Amino acid sequence: MAKIKTPIIYASIIIASAISLSTIGFTHDQVVSACIFLMIVCGTLFYWKFRLTFAFAGIASLLFFNLLDVPHVIEHAGLDIILFLVGMMCVVGHLEEKRFFEYLIAKVVDQIGHHAYLLIGALMAFATLSAALVDEVTSILFMMATVFHLTKRYRVNPIPFLLMIVFATNIGSSATAVGNPIGVMIALRGGLSFSDFLRWATPIALVALAICILLCFVIFKKAIDELGKHMKAEVKEERELTHVHFKKSDIAICWIYFLATVACLVSHHALEELLGLQKNTLLLGVALAAGSVAVLLNAENAREFFTKRVDWWTLTFFMALFASVGTLRYTGVTDRIAHGMIQSAGGQPIVLFSVFSAAIGLLTGFMDNVLAVATFIPILEDIQKAGVFIFPFWWAMLFSGTMYGNLTVIGSTANIVAMGMLEKDYQKNIGFMEWLKPGFIVSTVTLVVSLVLLYLQLPLMPH
Repeated sequence: MAKIKTPIIYASIIIASAISLSTIGFTHDQVVSACIFLMIVCGTLFYWKFRLTFAFAGIASLLFFNLLDVPHVIEHAGLDIILFLVGMMCVVGHLEEKRFFEYLIAKVVDQIGHHAYLLIGALMAFATLSAALVDEVTSILFMMATVFHLTKRYRVNPIPFLLMIVFATNIGSSATAVGNPIGVMIALRGGLSFSDFLRWATPIALVALAICILLCFVIFKKAIDELGKHMKAEVKEERELTHVHFKKSDIAICWIYFLATVACLVSHHALEELLGLQKNTLLLGVALAAGSVAVLLNAENAREFFTKRVDWWTLTFFMALFASVGTLRYTGVTDRIAHGMIQSAGGQPIVLFSVFSAAIGLLTGFMDNVLAVATFIPILEDIQKAGVFIFPFWWAMLFSGTMYGNLTVIGSTANIVAMGMLEKDYQKNIGFMEWLKPGFIVSTVTLVVSLVLLYLQLPLMPH
């Protein structure tokens, strides 16, 4: 029955959208481009296994109908993000080859003991910290590898633990300017410094993390209890580390390699200023340099290592998804949406603040936070021209893009990377509703709390 309902829902969304857009005055090209884009997005959500088919077919259709040209496909494909991921996947691949993550999780378990709730809380906190200091993509690559070692070790369903770590990672990515690509975009366009993020974003992110952990403990209680049961069943006198087969020399090299990579990623902005380089030049450069070291360390089987450790299926989907959103700008759909949103607020700053935050949140959940924020930055600039105090809007944009990135599997890059790793390690995926139910609760509660905390601090904000 579900197999019959899904195509009907899919077709209904496309048809209803076409009728609605035509009714409110969108041009023929705008309606067609928006519907093709919706076909890609909805196809990805409802038929995850065939996401690449929908993405390729969608871009081909856009090109055929002259709704997107080749230069714009290349411009929006996000090759810098793809190359960054390639480099970091090589880094993670080498660390996995040397059993670094098995060693790490064993050390954590030995320190914390066989207390499942304390362990999961610590892992979520670490995911938040690493996302804030490095970025969400790097954090999720390291954290998923660690979590999958844990779930395999104790033979439990990995999906609840994947969701918890993803939720914490997205929240952590809002804490600093380098935690998420949208943080970099907001910092540059809004003229916000790293210290501004520490003052206005970090405290709210920590509150959101605490709420997220408590919500996850309730939502995933059964899964955490099962992990705790399995951990206690295997309690032995020897330390957990005795179950991991590793060489001390390999672990020592991995620590140096890992910490050096993290240190360079954290300090990339300072290095760029010192060397007179453009913003984020070394963010990509460090990832590729670290990836080259990984390939060098596996020189004996470099080709096999590179082919095996880089998830080309997921990366190709990324490029297609990023490129497909270019049609919305190319045909002027985003301009129409911007003007409509400003008019709906009726000139009231609080109403506009709420509408603005809600629109970014919803687009994030169903379009990806980077694409949503990139689309709405010009809108915020138009709002500023109208004389509205926009300082709180920058932070609302940040939190809407990161917190509501937890809503669906395509809400953020970290989500898609985590899903790709799940498919690769377990040959399974997460259903749309299976993600949406906990995602809606966590993303909505954390975003509402974040926006309320912003509102309460309005008198303290610099005019």
